[in-house]
Amino acid sequence: MKNKSTQEYDVMVQKASPTSPVFRDCLLAFLFGGGICTLGQILANLYMNWGLEQKDARACVSVTLILISAALTAFGVYDDIAKHAGAGILVPITGFANSVVSPAMDFKSEGFITGLGVKMFTIAGPVIVYGVTASVVYGVVYWITTLF
Repeated sequence: MKNKSTQEYDVMVQKASPTSPVFRDCLLAFLFGGGICTLGQILANLYMNWGLEQKDARACVSVTLILISAALTAFGVYDDIAKHAGAGILVPITGFANSVVSPAMDFKSEGFITGLGVKMFTIAGPVIVYGVTASVVYGVVYWITTLF
Protein backbone atom coordinates (compact mmCIF):
# COMPACT_ATOMS: atom_id res chain seq x y z
CA MET A 1 0.00 0.00 0.00
CA LYS A 2 1.27 3.39 -0.97
CA ASN A 3 2.02 5.94 1.80
CA LYS A 4 -0.39 8.85 1.74
CA SER A 5 0.55 12.40 2.52
CA THR A 6 -1.34 14.25 5.21
CA GLN A 7 -3.23 16.29 2.64
CA GLU A 8 -4.25 13.21 0.66
CA TYR A 9 -5.40 11.53 3.83
CA ASP A 10 -7.45 14.61 4.83
CA VAL A 11 -9.15 14.58 1.41
CA MET A 12 -10.01 10.89 1.85
CA VAL A 13 -11.44 11.54 5.33
CA GLN A 14 -13.55 14.46 4.05
CA LYS A 15 -14.98 12.26 1.27
CA ALA A 16 -15.79 9.40 3.66
CA SER A 17 -17.21 11.57 6.46
CA PRO A 18 -20.87 12.49 6.29
CA THR A 19 -21.77 16.15 6.56
CA SER A 20 -23.21 17.18 9.88
CA PRO A 21 -26.37 19.29 9.97
CA VAL A 22 -25.00 21.67 12.60
CA PHE A 23 -27.97 24.06 12.70
CA ARG A 24 -30.47 21.22 13.07
CA ASP A 25 -28.34 19.53 15.75
CA CYS A 26 -28.02 22.78 17.72
CA LEU A 27 -31.74 23.48 17.44
CA LEU A 28 -32.68 19.99 18.68
CA ALA A 29 -30.15 20.20 21.54
CA PHE A 30 -31.60 23.57 22.53
CA LEU A 31 -35.18 22.31 22.41
CA PHE A 32 -34.52 19.10 24.33
CA GLY A 33 -32.30 20.84 26.89
CA GLY A 34 -34.92 23.53 27.31
CA GLY A 35 -37.58 20.85 27.64
CA ILE A 36 -35.65 19.24 30.48
CA CYS A 37 -35.33 22.63 32.19
CA THR A 38 -39.04 23.28 31.70
CA LEU A 39 -39.87 19.86 33.16
CA GLY A 40 -37.61 20.67 36.10
CA GLN A 41 -39.44 23.95 36.72
CA ILE A 42 -42.83 22.24 36.47
CA LEU A 43 -41.70 19.62 38.97
CA ALA A 44 -40.31 22.30 41.31
CA ASN A 45 -43.62 24.19 41.21
CA LEU A 46 -45.51 20.95 41.80
CA TYR A 47 -43.36 20.00 44.79
CA MET A 48 -43.71 23.50 46.27
CA ASN A 49 -47.49 23.32 45.81
CA TRP A 50 -47.39 20.06 47.77
CA GLY A 51 -45.85 21.99 50.66
CA LEU A 52 -42.10 21.61 50.23
CA GLU A 53 -39.76 24.54 50.75
CA GLN A 54 -37.96 25.77 47.63
CA LYS A 55 -34.65 24.20 48.69
CA ASP A 56 -36.27 20.81 49.30
CA ALA A 57 -38.31 21.04 46.10
CA ARG A 58 -35.14 21.62 44.08
CA ALA A 59 -33.51 18.58 45.66
CA CYS A 60 -36.58 16.51 44.78
CA VAL A 61 -36.42 17.77 41.19
CA SER A 62 -32.81 16.55 40.89
CA VAL A 63 -33.73 13.16 42.30
CA THR A 64 -36.76 12.90 40.02
CA LEU A 65 -34.79 13.80 36.88
CA ILE A 66 -32.09 11.29 37.81
CA LEU A 67 -34.72 8.60 38.39
CA ILE A 68 -36.45 9.31 35.07
CA SER A 69 -33.13 9.26 33.22
CA ALA A 70 -32.00 6.03 34.90
CA ALA A 71 -35.33 4.35 34.10
CA LEU A 72 -35.21 5.49 30.45
CA THR A 73 -31.66 4.12 30.22
CA ALA A 74 -32.63 0.81 31.82
CA PHE A 75 -35.49 0.37 29.34
CA GLY A 76 -33.27 1.29 26.38
CA VAL A 77 -35.18 4.46 25.49
CA TYR A 78 -32.58 7.05 26.54
CA ASP A 79 -30.16 6.25 23.71
CA ASP A 80 -32.92 6.60 21.11
CA ILE A 81 -33.79 10.04 22.47
CA ALA A 82 -30.10 11.02 22.64
CA LYS A 83 -29.62 10.22 18.94
CA HIS A 84 -31.88 13.15 18.13
CA ALA A 85 -31.42 15.41 21.15
CA GLY A 86 -27.62 15.29 21.26
CA ALA A 87 -26.01 17.45 23.92
CA GLY A 88 -29.41 18.78 24.96
CA ILE A 89 -30.09 15.58 26.87
CA LEU A 90 -26.50 14.52 27.58
CA VAL A 91 -25.20 17.64 29.32
CA PRO A 92 -27.66 18.15 32.21
CA ILE A 93 -27.94 15.91 35.27
CA THR A 94 -29.84 13.42 33.11
CA GLY A 95 -26.66 12.72 31.15
CA PHE A 96 -24.77 11.96 34.35
CA ALA A 97 -27.44 9.48 35.41
CA ASN A 98 -27.23 7.85 31.99
CA SER A 99 -23.44 7.58 32.26
CA VAL A 100 -23.81 5.71 35.56
CA VAL A 101 -26.62 3.33 34.52
CA SER A 102 -25.57 2.59 30.92
CA PRO A 103 -22.35 0.62 31.62
CA ALA A 104 -24.10 -1.25 34.41
CA MET A 105 -26.88 -2.35 32.04
CA ASP A 106 -24.31 -3.59 29.53
CA PHE A 107 -22.87 -5.97 32.13
CA LYS A 108 -26.04 -6.98 34.02
CA SER A 109 -25.69 -10.57 32.78
CA GLU A 110 -22.54 -10.91 34.91
CA GLY A 111 -24.56 -10.52 38.12
CA PHE A 112 -25.32 -7.81 40.65
CA ILE A 113 -21.85 -7.61 42.18
CA THR A 114 -19.41 -8.31 39.33
CA GLY A 115 -21.68 -6.87 36.65
CA LEU A 116 -23.92 -4.07 37.81
CA GLY A 117 -21.93 -3.07 40.90
CA VAL A 118 -18.49 -3.05 39.31
CA LYS A 119 -19.42 -1.43 36.01
CA MET A 120 -21.79 1.20 37.39
CA PHE A 121 -19.04 3.75 37.98
CA THR A 122 -16.80 2.86 35.02
CA ILE A 123 -17.49 6.16 33.29
CA ALA A 124 -18.85 8.28 36.13
CA GLY A 125 -16.26 7.19 38.72
CA PRO A 126 -13.36 9.25 37.39
CA VAL A 127 -15.64 12.26 37.01
CA ILE A 128 -16.71 11.94 40.64
CA VAL A 129 -13.14 11.44 41.89
CA TYR A 130 -11.68 14.39 40.00
CA GLY A 131 -14.72 16.57 40.70
CA VAL A 132 -14.47 15.98 44.44
CA THR A 133 -10.69 16.42 44.40
CA ALA A 134 -10.93 19.66 42.42
CA SER A 135 -13.61 21.02 44.74
CA VAL A 136 -11.44 20.30 47.79
CA VAL A 137 -8.41 21.96 46.20
CA TYR A 138 -10.46 24.99 45.13
CA GLY A 139 -12.04 25.16 48.57
CA VAL A 140 -8.65 25.14 50.30
CA VAL A 141 -7.31 27.81 47.93
CA TYR A 142 -10.40 29.94 48.53
CA TRP A 143 -10.10 29.47 52.30
CA ILE A 144 -6.41 30.47 52.26
CA THR A 145 -7.09 33.55 50.12
CA THR A 146 -9.87 34.71 52.45
CA LEU A 147 -7.52 34.53 55.44
CA PHE A 148 -5.25 37.23 54.05
